Amino acid sequence: MADAVAPADPAAAAAAPEEPRTWSSIIFGILKQAMMFYFISTMLGKFGGGGQQKTNSTAAANVKAFPPSVNLFPAGQLFDLYMYLDESEFQFNNFENGNLFAKKMKLKYGDWTSGPNKDGSYVFEKTFPTPEILLKNQSYYLHAFIVKTGQSPNPSDKNYIRREVVYGSYMLNKYKKKHYKKTANLLTGVSEQSDEDLAKAEIMKFEILNFWHPNISINIVDDHTNWHKGGVPPPLDKDLKFAPNGEFYHPILFFNNYWNLGADYMPINETVKELKLSVTFYPLSLFKYQMYASQNMRSQWSDILQTEKEDDDSIKVALLETNPILLGITIVVSMLHTVLELLAFKNDIQFWKSRKDLVGLSVRSVLFNIFQSLIVFLYICDNETNFVVKMSVGIGLLIECWKIPKVLNVEVDRENLILGVLPRLKFSDKGSYVESDTKVYDQMAFRYLSWVLFPLLVGYAIYSIIYVEQRGWYSWVLNMLYGYLLMFGFITMTPQLFINYKLKSVAHLPWRMLTYKFINTFIDDLFAFVIKMPTLYRIGCFRDDIIFLIYLYQRWIYRVDPTRMNEYGTSGEHEHGVPPPVEGGSTENETSETPAIEESKKDK
Repeated sequence: MADAVAPADPAAAAAAPEEPRTWSSIIFGILKQAMMFYFISTMLGKFGGGGQQKTNSTAAANVKAFPPSVNLFPAGQLFDLYMYLDESEFQFNNFENGNLFAKKMKLKYGDWTSGPNKDGSYVFEKTFPTPEILLKNQSYYLHAFIVKTGQSPNPSDKNYIRREVVYGSYMLNKYKKKHYKKTANLLTGVSEQSDEDLAKAEIMKFEILNFWHPNISINIVDDHTNWHKGGVPPPLDKDLKFAPNGEFYHPILFFNNYWNLGADYMPINETVKELKLSVTFYPLSLFKYQMYASQNMRSQWSDILQTEKEDDDSIKVALLETNPILLGITIVVSMLHTVLELLAFKNDIQFWKSRKDLVGLSVRSVLFNIFQSLIVFLYICDNETNFVVKMSVGIGLLIECWKIPKVLNVEVDRENLILGVLPRLKFSDKGSYVESDTKVYDQMAFRYLSWVLFPLLVGYAIYSIIYVEQRGWYSWVLNMLYGYLLMFGFITMTPQLFINYKLKSVAHLPWRMLTYKFINTFIDDLFAFVIKMPTLYRIGCFRDDIIFLIYLYQRWIYRVDPTRMNEYGTSGEHEHGVPPPVEGGSTENETSETPAIEESKKDK
């Protein structure tokens, strides 16, 4: 695959291991890029269609004076490629004593079948001592020239024709942030970090360092569209260069670093004695160029908005290592997953908004979900996550808190003030929850659950405080609780199973919302095999399946007539209580259900 740059030398890489990415963030990133590819290509399709002599008809009115421009290089034009390395970012002129990296003569424009791999690509490699300028935290540039065979890029040469020289430059190094956090074992005070990193953590949060990637691709775009000068849409207008009179334009010379994985960048310091550079040159279609250019625009906006790019490597690895058919199916299914997730969210809100009683529902599970959402929000705030993630998690926490008045009675006590100023909030169980057996079964389920959860919590806390370095006790509590909830949070779904078992009924559950979640759970299993992730993390994706299968089994064994009232006066059709009696109808249900409720009250 010519588009994909070869991975960097593992021996040269110095990246720290990354935390495993969830499938949702990876697939969301793939979808985001796919949508951007689509919209950019759609926007430019009317300008740069597939015809060899197609003229863009949407040029601005003030550029109609320019005739349609043709490509300087007709199909089959022979050209020469020159590449130089230099410290200056300005146009290269030192051809006599300059650092020539490589040159290739008599290449053919629009040739897709030449080269060692018969795909039109050529690879140029060179190893050289680390330039002193890079050790001073400055930049190093690659300058590329393309001229028609027989011409020269050197202005002092008699065969030099200035207006026909195709030129481009690229900064080979990259400045990246290295974050510092002062961490240590809370018991011993010993840290695995170097003394230098600990000292820097005292005075700074991050440092901008110089990094090197050994691979870069140079593309020459194979396109013969007749463009109008001044009427080219972005992002083509940035790379398409016209002659002064608009008679012709240069073929686009595009430096493509899309497939350079962030994990393959190596820091440049005094210990790096030499660097390796591999340049891959090959033709590129206009459509692919538009996709890559759109990604460059997205990266620029990400830099402006200061959003994180940790998911980019995972997206690229998924695109490179996954079978295209399987990846296409995955993207389609992930879109379905997103729709189902929104429907589940919508029905969950509708269910709690219209719910009038809590018969058969685990109130403690709802409160535990609020606690879990709070821990996640505090955790991302403590780890300096970007604002967009904080906002999305914060909104989710507010929605969970919205359920509190639905499951508890909230009263404002203005008599017993806090510090004599602030009124107190009093919480009490709702009547429908107290008057049913649900509260008893809910308490019983969490009592049994605590026999498992608390020993696991203590064990995990001991493990994390002994073996994991922390920034402080507050961070340790958050990290410990967050990791514990990720590992064992699925267990909190079990109290509802216990309540269903005791009531021998599932009519009280929001089955429409659960159905959407069931389907999404099995979609998660598909992603577990598609996305590269640790084995234990992959196995963890199947934990919820067990719970949901038990729900389905209970649905099967506790079949109910949706029109029949249960012992609490609810049914599938009338989940909020007994419907108004029909005039002249029988009141058998009412007379037979009241003693059951009274008997329940006597038991308490």
